[in-house]
Amino acid sequence: MATLRLGDIAPDFTADSTEGTIHFHQWLGSDWGVLFSHPADFTPVCTTELGATAKLKHEFARRGVKVLAVSVDPLPAHHDWVRDIEETQRTTVDFPLIADPERKVALAYDMIHPAASEKATVRSLFIIGPDKKVKLTITYPASTGRNFQEVLRVIDSLQLTSEWGVATPADWKPGEEVVITPAVSDAEAEVRFPGGYRAVKPYLRYTAQPQLKRETA
Repeated sequence: MATLRLGDIAPDFTADSTEGTIHFHQWLGSDWGVLFSHPADFTPVCTTELGATAKLKHEFARRGVKVLAVSVDPLPAHHDWVRDIEETQRTTVDFPLIADPERKVALAYDMIHPAASEKATVRSLFIIGPDKKVKLTITYPASTGRNFQEVLRVIDSLQLTSEWGVATPADWKPGEEVVITPAVSDAEAEVRFPGGYRAVKPYLRYTAQPQLKRETA
């Protein structure tokens, strides 16, 4: 399987989950999606990650993002693990956890890295746009838990930049200045950003963050 790259169509699949059968592209619909993998059930780091994700339910929902986790363990183990997660992390897991014992999803998304493990999936995360294209990939080693605040920050950036033709600078946080992409001319920038902009260099132009449609709806 070739490496899944940015801009590629996210592979479609049908799989059993803790919330029933998932037909991935159909399930995603016109929403954004986060698909992330776990090396195995009943592992400590993954338990905290799924708990953290569940606690961020409203943050994902207000961004129009659906969350889907996957592990190569079978469905009965998933159900038992969810109970442990809810008990230890004091939350409710209300997003699907895909059972992938035949590793079909893991292989389609290049989650098996033989040099790390011949059987277990690496800790991969994909952000997928409404166009079903891969917008971001992050792969962590099994020993390092994900930073879900960073995942939310990246989603904010992706949604903002796709709507407005801007880019977000290093360490950007929502509400801070953004940069105007070179594809936008000065004349077009004056129309698109009536509040004005400041040009540090001809190629480096800052402007106040515009509002997303979801913020003005």
